[in-house]
Order: sequence, then structure tokens, then C-alpha cells
Amino acid sequence: MKTYDVEVQRLKAMRHDHGMIEVAVDALVQPRPLRDEGTPTSVVRIPVEHARSLLLLLKQQITELDKLNPRSRRSGRC
Repeated sequence: MKTYDVEVQRLKAMRHDHGMIEVAVDALVQPRPLRDEGTPTSVVRIPVEHARSLLLLLKQQITELDKLNPRSRRSGRC
């Protein structure tokens, strides 16, 4: 399994379509050297201001998706 370091440099756009949320970003992707520390994983590095923007955008997209569900299926979500 290949692992990568992904550094998000800029968030460009976000939209949802047919149950998928699509995020357009400028990112730097580099192969990650394998280590003997257990299972290999990929890492996404995001500057704090981008992480805050991403969180706000995700909340907006999820709220829009929730509006499409009947009210009985929305109860219990925060």
C-alpha cells in the first residue's frame, strides 16, 4: 500500500451532488516513506485557517443535505 503526505494549500470550492461532497483544492501530494511503526497511513496537513474554512463549508453542505431529508429522518442530529 502506498502512503502519501497531502498538504492542502488552498480551498477553492465545495459542492454536493448525488450524495457526495466534492471539495476543490490546490494540494501538494508527496509519497511518504514507509516506517516500521505499524500500519501505514496517509496524512493530510491543512493550515489552521483552511481547516476552519473547511469545517464551516462542510457544516453548510451537511445542513443543505439535511434539508432534503424528511423531518422524521433529521431528528436526533445536532
